[in-house]
This record gives sequence, C-alpha cells and structure tokens, in this order.
Amino acid sequence: MTHAAPNQPFDHEVDVLVVGSGAGAMTAALRAAHAGARVLIVEKAAVYGGTSATSGGGLWIPGNHLMAGCGIDDSEADALHYMTQLVGDDAPAANVRAFVTHGKRMLRWLCEHSHVAYQAMACYADYYQHLAGSRPGARSIDPLPYDARALGDDFRDMQAPHRQTRVLGMIGYSNSEGAVLLSKSPGWFKLLLKLTLAYFLDLPWRLRSTRSRRLTMGNALIGRLRRSLLDRGVPIRLNTPLRRLVVDEAGAVVGAEVQREGKPLRIRARRGVIAGSGGFEHNQQLRERYLPKPTQARWSAASPSNTGDLLVEGQRLGAATRLLDEAWWGPTMHIAGEDRARMLFTERSMPGAIVVNRRGARFFNESVAYTTAVQAMYADGNLPAYLVFDARYARAYPFGPLLPGGMHLNWLQPRHIRRALLTTAPNLRALAAKLGIDAAGLEASVARFNVFAANGKDEDYGRGENPYDLLYGDVRVRPNPCLAPLAEAPFHALEIHPGDIGTKGGLATDEHGRVLRADGAPIAGFYAVGNLAASVTGRHYPGAGATLGPAMTFGFLAAEHACADLLDNARPETPPNPPTN
Repeated sequence: MTHAAPNQPFDHEVDVLVVGSGAGAMTAALRAAHAGARVLIVEKAAVYGGTSATSGGGLWIPGNHLMAGCGIDDSEADALHYMTQLVGDDAPAANVRAFVTHGKRMLRWLCEHSHVAYQAMACYADYYQHLAGSRPGARSIDPLPYDARALGDDFRDMQAPHRQTRVLGMIGYSNSEGAVLLSKSPGWFKLLLKLTLAYFLDLPWRLRSTRSRRLTMGNALIGRLRRSLLDRGVPIRLNTPLRRLVVDEAGAVVGAEVQREGKPLRIRARRGVIAGSGGFEHNQQLRERYLPKPTQARWSAASPSNTGDLLVEGQRLGAATRLLDEAWWGPTMHIAGEDRARMLFTERSMPGAIVVNRRGARFFNESVAYTTAVQAMYADGNLPAYLVFDARYARAYPFGPLLPGGMHLNWLQPRHIRRALLTTAPNLRALAAKLGIDAAGLEASVARFNVFAANGKDEDYGRGENPYDLLYGDVRVRPNPCLAPLAEAPFHALEIHPGDIGTKGGLATDEHGRVLRADGAPIAGFYAVGNLAASVTGRHYPGAGATLGPAMTFGFLAAEHACADLLDNARPETPPNPPTN
C-alpha cells in the first residue's frame, strides 16, 4: 500500500482529523473543538466507543482533585517516584512526567468544560502496594452513571457494554457498586434488589431497548463524552476506515484517505491527524510476529475492530515503535458465540479459587493485578493454566456468565452454558484426570492451601496481605477475606488463557503525543494516543484505569499541541451548562 499523493484534490477539509472513537480520541476531539478547531472523527466500526465503551471506564489519575474528598493526599513527587520504579527505561521520562503533571489538569478541565463526571474510589488501591509512592486508593476514579436519553438517537450507535459487566447480561452497575456486590459488603443484597427493580420497572425504556438507560462504566464515560461532542457539533462518521495517510513533500502528514460508503474520500487535516484507533490485538498475524507465544486473537477482551491498521501505516511512514511484545494482560476465558473473550477480573480473586499449572501446582498470588497474573502464566512453563474451585464457591459467587448457585436463578440460564464452560468431577483426582494434569500435585496443592485458609495466611504467595488483594475478597470470610478452603464436592475447573484488554506496544511518541521517527524527530502533523502509542506505563499496570487515564491525557495534550496558536489567541473558556446525569 502506497501513501496517497498530496497533490491530488481533497474532498473535505478540517482542522483536526481524529481517527477512532474511544475515550482518548474523543478527548482529543473535544479539546480541539473547544479551542475553536473544526474537527471530524472517523471510526472504522459500525458503532462508536471502541474498547473504552466496554471497559470499566475508570481512570488512573495521580493527584486528581477528587482525592481530597476521600481524605487521601497525593503529591506529584510520590506519583513520579511510584511510576519511575515501575517504568524504568521502558518509557521516556518526559512522557511519564507529562502524564503525572497534566493528567490531573486534563481531568479538571473535562469536569469543568464537559458532561464528564467522576467520583474517586477510595478502596481501589494502586496495584503495586509494596512500592514507595503507592496509594491505598483514590487515584482510580469511577465515572458517574449517565442517562442514555441525553444522547437521543446517538445512543443506538454506541458500542454496547460487554455482557460480563451486566447482571444477566442486562443490568449495569458502576465499579463502586460492583465492588460492594462482589465482596458481599453490608447492603449488597439491597443494592442488587434496587438495581434489578429499577431496570425492570423502567417500562417506557424497556419498550424501546433491552439495554439499560442507566449507563455505567465505559458506557457512562463514552456517553458523557459523546454528549459533550454533540454540544460542540463534532460529527462521527461510522463505517469509515482509514486507508492511507496523506504526506507532503517534506514528510508531514497533511490528511488521510478514508473509505466512505465503499468509495475513497480524501480529507485534508490542516492542523494534524490524531489517531486513537486502538492496538493490534485482533490481528493474529501481528500477534504472532510480536507477542509471546502462545497467543490467540480470540483470547482478547478488546474491540474486534482493533487490528493495528494505523500501526502498520505509521511504520510505513518510518515511525519508531516500542514495547510491541507487551499488552494490557489479563487471564481470560472465551465463550463460543461471543465476539470477544471475558476477562477474569474477579473470579480468580474470590476466596475458594486457586490457579494451577499442569503439575497441579499454584504458581502465584491469585488476587494480584491482572497484568502480573499473565506475566506469571507465561513464566516457567505454567501454561496451560487452570482455575479450580469447589461447590461452596459456585454457590456463593458469580463466575463469568454463571450466577451464584445460592441465588437460585439457574433457570434463567441454559444448562449447556455451564456444561460447556466448566469441567466438573466428584473429587480432585477425577477432576485432574479430566483436565490431564497431575492428580497428586493438585491434591497436595489444595491440601496445603486449605491449611493456609484455616490459618488466614498464604505462606507461599501472601494472598490477602495488601489493600489491592482485599478489593475482591469476601468480608464475610474469616480470618482472611481472600482465603477459603476448597473442600466441598463437586469440584470445578476451566482452562484460562493469557489474554488481554488490548496491546500496549505501538508507535513511539513524545510528551505531546507526536509520533517519532527512529532518529527521534517528530513526524509533523501525526499524533498517536491510547493503545496505538507505546504505553507511558511501560511493562506494568500502575492501577485501575491506567489504560484510559494516559489515553485521555495524551489525547488532550495532542489536541493542545495541534491547536496551540488557537489556544494562545483564545478568550478564556467558560464552562457549559451544568452536566446532566
């Protein structure tokens, strides 16, 4: 594929062309539009929102202005120290500093100039609690629910939330509500009843859609951003993939050729192209080329439209890359008929479940952050890996699409789902035989773990000994909310995969989001944000929301750089009308 020639006429002209419609791309579009730029968003898929819309919607923003309300202080120095320990040389120091310095500014700007609204999550601890500079909570923030009616007809074109973030595939909940429900904290059943009744009694909306009008998690964030863009008159063109970047004689990106209704359309971008089109997680060829083995696109929980198109196009322009062997890892399971895998955020963490390898041995703390979990799975021959639990666990907790047995709602789910998902046996030896793993090893691992559960201390991996582990513990379980014995037959298991919620390696960028060549010089007019760009967090995952927080920050900074002269000459911005919830 060759690059379109700049001397051909353009069909359309804007100041800023934004490619992709996830949170980072939308933030860039909104900031540019507020500066006075004419902005157009083009989206490859038939719906907008990308993986952001199916995510938890949380942001990890050190020093954010919402932390004070939780009584948790923060400092730029501590945040930089924490990040530096994690990132090392895997991301430029200037990029790390730009994120820590400007992330909180981006958030405050959005809260003051758009419908975006968040609350701090006091109990969502940073993922690496042993590192100096970490915080026990509040750097991770949760989007406030949003009423879909505010979007009008645009609601129909929003990417629906993943089924795993909805009770019975229908009823949404926020991250904060989910933590209460899953940990069985006081009031959890009352909350569940409230959410269920609100959904089923909303009869006018039920006649319109099975999707709840109470948007939560990623849908709440994307809904609020879309409403803000509608207020500014910024259009999104769906089913419009980018085919080529248009480059002038000096090597600067001056526009793009897209495909619209089956025909090529050339768009001039006077101030630049900001690309937030996602990673390459659903491109099996690129996965085989760059990621650790084994690797499968069907193990990814990200948007199926993320196939690395702009990564390849950037490489053809001579862009440098970093971290292409990395992803936002997480153990996943794949269910036939669903368009993406389900991430095991909580299932492996609840008390009474363990993860073993083919030797039947545990090999890590099952409650650790998801990236760390997959890094352990890839190490030392631990694949294939299996999650094992007993009848008590199945009765007490949800597992993927399966509701807790104790809710007595199994009649709402086809029986074949449980049979297809789980391997079940009357004892551990029989379970091991069905899985093809070492029976003696599994029995020994469970016996040892059961002693830990009784004593409340995991002597092998320290499970349940830090605030992050406790997030998905069960407050009713004593002495350690993360440890319960596997003792009640029948026993269940399934193979879990080294999956992801997106790749995190990509085009090398600077502190303004500009794409860099191998010699470090920026490609004029070309910006990359989100998972298209190599992550500012390096090979680690600092805390919940560390995908979207940097994506939105660098989308914000890219727009400010592209529109710098407009901002220099602009009158002071005034907030819009108060956001609607």
